[in-house]
Amino acid sequence: MENNNMGELKCRNRKQVHLFYCMECEELARKVATHSEFITLQSINWRNFDDGFPNLYINNAHDIRGQHVAFLASFSSPAVIFEQLSVIYNLPRLFVASFTLVLPFFPTGSFERMEEEGDVATAFTMARILSNIPISRGGPTSLVIYDIHALQERFYFGDHVLPLFETGIPLLKQRLHQLPDANKIVVAFPDDGAWKRFHKLLDNFPTVICTKAREGDKRRVQLKEGNPADCHVVIVDDLVQSGGTLIECQKVLVANGAAKVSAYVTHGVFPKRSWERFTQKNEEKGFAFFWITDSCPHTVKAIGNTAPFEVLSLAGSIADSLQI
Repeated sequence: MENNNMGELKCRNRKQVHLFYCMECEELARKVATHSEFITLQSINWRNFDDGFPNLYINNAHDIRGQHVAFLASFSSPAVIFEQLSVIYNLPRLFVASFTLVLPFFPTGSFERMEEEGDVATAFTMARILSNIPISRGGPTSLVIYDIHALQERFYFGDHVLPLFETGIPLLKQRLHQLPDANKIVVAFPDDGAWKRFHKLLDNFPTVICTKAREGDKRRVQLKEGNPADCHVVIVDDLVQSGGTLIECQKVLVANGAAKVSAYVTHGVFPKRSWERFTQKNEEKGFAFFWITDSCPHTVKAIGNTAPFEVLSLAGSIADSLQI
């Protein structure tokens, strides 16, 4: 009886959220809505004037007054950022009770530091832009981001936003426990940065740490510590671009006795269709599995169900974050 009362109380405390989304995120938004009866999808007319600049219209703008509102964004290229920012800056001004921006992939995150005078830290620029989202009636914007690239970037945001840093690792752990060789899993980190970012979330698995050694203009991956012999080794990182580091890491692990190698990244960026280099059929050298999330919808659409890729959806996690 007490558990039933707790469940009823939890349901009563849940808020009805009106979720808007960019065109690229429509499929993900629909998945998010299926996870909760408290999420209602709303739409935007994404149009352009003849000169190419956005001509946008927020449908049902009057009906969302006093309501909890969210926007699911994908900054997959500079071309789509401006039109989405125009909507993001407008929604909190419509007298909404609260505003949440879900940006699963913070795209400029790998450009977070200056190594010499003249370098531009575009991650800091993006953080400043997002920090100036207008405050809604409910206060600062809640900003949901998954597995941000550099840990220090969480301090780039100003007081007008409340960043909520989530992770896709629970999805990976759930999938690993479903594998027939779950008791033979070893987690490998391609560098110390990945280890710092994820090791506490994966401390129930044995680990291997690799390192990159510079040889002239090239970087060679070496095994730093741990033993991959006779195990299913899963390389874990936050994102992949060309995939060169993952491939070199896989070679080192196989050379040190790994029975098979898989990979997980939260953000499958894969510019210029670089994911294709992982689809070549090669029993000795290929990846057994390559898990990504749907934080980069354009990649998911391009890859489809092509082996060895499997998509672990963030939809349930996003639905939960909208209730915080």
